[in-house]
Amino acid sequence: MPNIYVLGNPLVKEDSLPLKLLPKLKKSFKNINFIELDPTENLPEERHFIIIDTIINAKEIAVIKDVDMLGSSPNYSLHDFDLGFNLKLMKKMGKIKDVTIIGLPPKMEEKKALDGLKKVITSL
Repeated sequence: MPNIYVLGNPLVKEDSLPLKLLPKLKKSFKNINFIELDPTENLPEERHFIIIDTIINAKEIAVIKDVDMLGSSPNYSLHDFDLGFNLKLMKKMGKIKDVTIIGLPPKMEEKKALDGLKKVITSL
């Protein structure tokens, strides 16, 4: 059964949509493991790493398959590593082969986001 990792922060409205949709996704796709993931922890090693996350400046659902498209924040200390940096490092080390990030706009209506996610997930 494939895994899809869901990121977000329930305490920050702009970053909570993926987690709000998690129970509905689990009901809709019984053949997929949806796993809540904190990106500050160690990321699991997967051949094809699939993530649902918020993309702050997105207006529509975005699908990113190239980690080099992800911008990186400046890294001044070990506390500055972000998801993009971690994914690039894991890919370079051979810990993951392919990455698909399904990005949700922070202000998208839940029903529209859920319908869009269903289409994207079905097409994977």
